[in-house]
Amino acid sequence: MAISPIAIVRSCFGGKFAVPRQPGLCPSAWGTLVFEPEFRSPEAVRGIDGFSHLWLVFGFHQTAGEGWRPTVRPPRLGGDQRMGVFASRSTYRPNGLGLSLVRLESVDLASPDGPVLKLGGLDLVDGTPIFDIKPYLAYAEAPVGAVSGYAQTEPVRIAVEISAEAEPVFRKLPARSQAVIREALSLDPRPATQTQDENRSFGADLCGCNIRFTVAQKICIVTQIEPGKGSGLNG
Repeated sequence: MAISPIAIVRSCFGGKFAVPRQPGLCPSAWGTLVFEPEFRSPEAVRGIDGFSHLWLVFGFHQTAGEGWRPTVRPPRLGGDQRMGVFASRSTYRPNGLGLSLVRLESVDLASPDGPVLKLGGLDLVDGTPIFDIKPYLAYAEAPVGAVSGYAQTEPVRIAVEISAEAEPVFRKLPARSQAVIREALSLDPRPATQTQDENRSFGADLCGCNIRFTVAQKICIVTQIEPGKGSGLNG
């Protein structure tokens, strides 16, 4: 069975580094879903505004060419234990497909590319292809007593501080962009195998900016913010 994207997501996450590993962990994150021309029909989204959340079936387009792996190292286990790929949400899957639950904020029918779906709380990198959309049904898809294996609880967050050097640029960003930066970095996006060197600097493409940061003593310090030119600044 051959499938093709029906839409693409434009997101505040310009690269896969620092993208939350699960939807909802960065509630301020935003994006827009733009349909491919053949699917730009208001009839196709009739009634969708009655749902608060949507399931998106998407493709891991940045790792699609790297193949799949029978076992992976989940970050939640420190990156030093292997689990089966089907017991994880790793990107290295046989068909390269992912499933994400996002918040539907509004439907823009007036856009030249409309209908366009405005999304929140997403965990998708800019340019992610979407293969299907399904409404979330709270009564059927939030089972009582569900067990989540080795990922029972939300990831531990760390404090985020803005350095004096970065503060002037940070204060000029829209409030939602500031919130995304804080929420995403509080999840400590560093690879589990690279958390020992507290002098190392990392960079993340967030909200149209290149964010440089270090992590020491469980505190993330934003050291530099270089404004970009993308739509991410319009949060």
